[in-house]
Amino acid sequence: MAWALKLPLTDEVIESGLVQDFDASLSGIGQELGAGAYSMSDVLALPIFKQEESNLPPDSDNKILPFQYVLCAPTSPAVKLHDETLTYLNQGQSYEIRMLDNRKIGELPEITGKMVKSIIRVVFHDRRLQYTEHQQLEGWRWNRPGDRILDLDIPMSVGIIDPRANPTQLNTVEFLWDPSKRTSVFIQVHCISTEFTMRKHGGEKGVPFRIQIDTFKENENEEYTEHLHSASCQVKVFKPKGADRKQKTDREKMEKRAPQEKEKYQPSYETTILTECSPWPEVTYVNNSPSPGFNSTHNSFPVAEGVVRPRLTIYVCQESQQAREQHPKHENGDAAASTFFVYHAIYLEELTVTELTEKIAHLFSISPRQINQIFKQGPTGIHVLVSDEMIQNFQDEVCFVLDTMKDDTSDGYHIILK
Repeated sequence: MAWALKLPLTDEVIESGLVQDFDASLSGIGQELGAGAYSMSDVLALPIFKQEESNLPPDSDNKILPFQYVLCAPTSPAVKLHDETLTYLNQGQSYEIRMLDNRKIGELPEITGKMVKSIIRVVFHDRRLQYTEHQQLEGWRWNRPGDRILDLDIPMSVGIIDPRANPTQLNTVEFLWDPSKRTSVFIQVHCISTEFTMRKHGGEKGVPFRIQIDTFKENENEEYTEHLHSASCQVKVFKPKGADRKQKTDREKMEKRAPQEKEKYQPSYETTILTECSPWPEVTYVNNSPSPGFNSTHNSFPVAEGVVRPRLTIYVCQESQQAREQHPKHENGDAAASTFFVYHAIYLEELTVTELTEKIAHLFSISPRQINQIFKQGPTGIHVLVSDEMIQNFQDEVCFVLDTMKDDTSDGYHIILK
């Protein structure tokens, strides 16, 4: 604050003015800062500070974090000083993430010589897409059957133990590692940013993603649920070699800017430091049946609180009598090639016959009371009564054609899964 004093002034006048101005400077404390006010994160984002020290949570007090994660991909030079870094990745390419032990001597002694578990996720950066994440991922799964959003490149990785990828969570992988040993995990992102744009007319900007890593230690029950550290970074994913072209384009644009304009932008770093963030929303662990490639002793997967994550997805369509009459079967028993079925997705959480009955009834706008029993067509056409145990052993994303059979003893119907 600059002072302009007109002499002569008495000491009392000067002291009174100082008190009034000091009181005025305190009057704004506790009020919400305007959009133009400086924040600590803005200050930390200046180039005189290290990149990894920016964007820390308010309560961090610039503490040294126990771990540091380094994504071996360059940041874009076309990012303004106060903004978060942005990194471009190629679809399907393996990228190294170095898992570094950053502890001081004597810090967190309880994990010395022990494993920790890290969960890597690819999630949406935009809040609008975060709210509809489940629907967005289900749509992607439908368009890319059998593919994953995030994969581990296990042969390239070093120091990771028990790597796992839950087949029902396409955007998540997890593994154990020893902080005292060299650890590098290689990941592959298979979705591209333009797959989630509102409408695709060509030339639109792709949506940004976040790569987030949450690390946990064991509790007294030897379960990895005690949170240690979380960090994330912003990325965009392009078709193969598209990230290299975008990085080159950004660099050429910056070279053409005037020196004064260049000062408003961050330099491009050779690697991307994931910055500390809040952990992924509180998770509840559910025991799923072991899936192929999974260790049966580690079959608990995180489910974000308040978000419905189906444990089983099945696809069904109704086979009408008219369709059967109009499209006779060939000699080999297959339906005529012109037959076209529209399938609907049913998401099951409890994996019970009651739940499946209710979901089928809701899908076809009938009362659950009208469905007496559900059968699955077995070998040689026999009808096997569906039980809770059978549903729990259904393969995820299995497809069924629904047929109905009148119950002679009541006004209801039996459902046959073919």
